[in-house]
Amino acid sequence: MQQDEVAARVRHVIDAAGVSAREFARRIVIDPSKLSRSLNGTRRFTAAELARIADIGGVDVGWLLGSAAGTAAAPPPVRSPSHPRPPSPAPEGGRPLQIVRETVRLIAERGFHAVRVADIAAACDTSTAAIHYHFPGRDELLEAAVRWCMDEDTRRRAEATAGTRHAGDELRLLIALQTPRTDQQRRQWCVWLDLWAEAARSTTVGRLHVEYYRQWRETVADVIRRGIEQRVFRPVDADGAALALTALIDGLASQVLATEPGRPGTDAQSMHDALLAHVDACLSAPTRA
Repeated sequence: MQQDEVAARVRHVIDAAGVSAREFARRIVIDPSKLSRSLNGTRRFTAAELARIADIGGVDVGWLLGSAAGTAAAPPPVRSPSHPRPPSPAPEGGRPLQIVRETVRLIAERGFHAVRVADIAAACDTSTAAIHYHFPGRDELLEAAVRWCMDEDTRRRAEATAGTRHAGDELRLLIALQTPRTDQQRRQWCVWLDLWAEAARSTTVGRLHVEYYRQWRETVADVIRRGIEQRVFRPVDADGAALALTALIDGLASQVLATEPGRPGTDAQSMHDALLAHVDACLSAPTRA
């Protein structure tokens, strides 16, 4: 089947799902830019991606590839009682997203290399074969976990700062979000530390890591530039200040997580206070009498 015909059928599935292409990309755990290129015909869908599209869209992979019975113009054969789904129903968002979420949770609890495919399958109440159906190897699963963590982190920041006009308030919100004070934040940081180690060894994860940090530093730098315009921050090199601040956040967070909880001076609140003091000392514009 021609590549453009496969793309047309995938578009049909997305339209039937009633969501945006970006949301559909999130559900099938693929970078939105990859989905866009595949839909535009400049990139081929991989076999694993087509499997996830079929699972989320409730269609047969054979139909996507044109090998199922029927013509190219036929609508997707959405599964019904005569086309049953697998015995274990996929959760909201689809099986791939559940697998990724449980993988991230287990990484936070045990570390990536201590998590077996069998552990993930048990957490998802499915089989190891089902895990490998969606993610043929650990590399694919790790890449999906990294992308999901990055997307979730970006989403939380966007939601928390939406409508914030004062640059100083926004920067303090960003710092609060990156401080491991709650259980959820500590789990998130445990995952990040594990992924950093993988990034040092994996070219694919390393590229994702570099791109994510580029976006994160640009976010901070943009807030600092806006603060300079609003005269709440003193004139500084915004890119350099963002690099220093994000590096300080990472260093302090790793110390908090590596230290016995409750030890004076190394807890999350002390880290938060130290970051705010750094902002006041290095960025905040002097108050006028």
